[in-house]
Parts: sequence; C-alpha cells; structure tokens
Amino acid sequence: MSLEQGNIVEGVVTSITNFGAFVELPGGRTGLVHISEVAEVYVRDINEFLKVNDKVKVKIISVDPKGKIGLSLKQANPSANRAPRRPKFEPSFEDKLAKFMRESDERLSDLKRQTDSKRGGRGGSRY
Repeated sequence: MSLEQGNIVEGVVTSITNFGAFVELPGGRTGLVHISEVAEVYVRDINEFLKVNDKVKVKIISVDPKGKIGLSLKQANPSANRAPRRPKFEPSFEDKLAKFMRESDERLSDLKRQTDSKRGGRGGSRY
C-alpha cells in the first residue's frame, strides 16, 4: 500500500511525547500524530487517549519532500453522529422582541437627551 496524502491506514503507536504520538505504518515508515489531531476535544494529556503498542487507524494528512508523514486520528475516525453545537438556551421570539424594544427605547431617550442639551432645552440659560 502506498503512503499518499488522504489514505487511511492502520498502524501501531511506537512512542508518545508531550506534542504527539509516533505511529509505525505499513512498510516500516513512521509518522507523527500531532496532539491537535488526536481527538475532537481539547487534549491536555495524550496518554489519556493513546498507549504504546495501540493499533490505530490514521489518515495521512501530509507527506513532505523530506519524508516526514503527518497523521490524524480524528480525521480517520469522524463521529458519524456528531451534532452541531447549539447554544444551551435559545431565547424565544417574544424575549428577543422585548430586548429589542427596551434597547431601542434606551437609544431614543439618549438621543433625545443629547439633542435637547444642544438646543438649550429644559430651561437652560442662553447667556
């Protein structure tokens, strides 16, 4: 099997560092899974997700001219049932309308106050 960008292959984790994990691929070549490519969630400690000698399915995301191979676990194993993130609380139309009316009234009163002060309104002296 050729090691080309976009292929999904199986490999074995050979070592783990604080920035990622090295995976031995078919043919004896080694690639790196950067810590940002391990999981969809924030990974503080890669040891919580991978152990040495784990068999993993990885996607080849880059192969540079020097032979370095960049790998991704999260792209090889996408969550099929991953729901889009939504706010925990979505205000109703009535709540949005009430907020809009309140903010609109505040803006209008501020604008009226500024305009009256420039005209000398509210009994201010003109001398």
